[in-house]
Amino acid sequence: MITLRARPCAPPPGQLCESPVWDGNELRWVDIRRGHIHRAALDRARLDLVHRATISLAPPVSAVVPCESGALVATLGDEVVRLDEDGEVTTITAIPLPDDGIRRRMNDAKVDPLGRLLAGTMSEDGVEGSAALYRIDGDGALATVRAGVTISNGLGWSPDGATLYYADSPTKRVDAFEYDLTTGTVGAGRPFVQFETGEPDGLTVDAEGWVWVAIWGAGQVHAFDPAGQRRAVIDVGPSQVSSCVFAGPDLDVLVITTAKEGMAADEPDAGRLFMCVPGVVGVPGMRYADAGLVGSDGR
Repeated sequence: MITLRARPCAPPPGQLCESPVWDGNELRWVDIRRGHIHRAALDRARLDLVHRATISLAPPVSAVVPCESGALVATLGDEVVRLDEDGEVTTITAIPLPDDGIRRRMNDAKVDPLGRLLAGTMSEDGVEGSAALYRIDGDGALATVRAGVTISNGLGWSPDGATLYYADSPTKRVDAFEYDLTTGTVGAGRPFVQFETGEPDGLTVDAEGWVWVAIWGAGQVHAFDPAGQRRAVIDVGPSQVSSCVFAGPDLDVLVITTAKEGMAADEPDAGRLFMCVPGVVGVPGMRYADAGLVGSDGR
């Protein structure tokens, strides 16, 4: 069993930090309520982050991923947008949210092994079964992958791409689904791990197929092998641990995001990013295959 304590990083705390992604050179993450997309360099020797820049958009901005073209894709409100290198923002697709008075917004998003974006919604008030998980293809085509969820959250694939790990947070469970890489569709599912304390939030998968899960409300990240056996516990500190990703040239640094939104009591370093070196390595992050959205000039 791996047991570690993560250490806080230098960038100042955010309100609701989420969606860390390593693009091969830099770390990016969002502060959802403030509409910020941050980027930072990794100082491996000091095990720290050096903040480089921030993009500000109309909040909420819930996730960010890199594109093959060099642009970024972000989820905000009820839209999926593309941010080109000149800062221009264009809408890829709008999610058809029902007009039923339930407050919904986009939430976590990840790119599958063939470059398609999976992005989910959530109910701001926890209305059961009112959200969904969607797939956005490289040409912007939208399809529903799962309906009837409440808070669509952590997404990650096994190293062979055949299994999708997925968290609908209020179930307190991460499920494992058969995933058809050819079509980008989800097949039969099964419970993978159940949590008694806290709720599963963002997650990532390492090169050995271990699933690393940020546990909102528990102040920890847990790792599970493909059989669902717990193999690691990372103590973070702040209770609201929101997501994690492997970063650095060797993908051996686990970066963890936290939040301070809605906390009843003050917690030192809540809202900061944290790091540790757990002795395993991640897999390279995928880029959204946006060739169907750009012209011959790459814009």
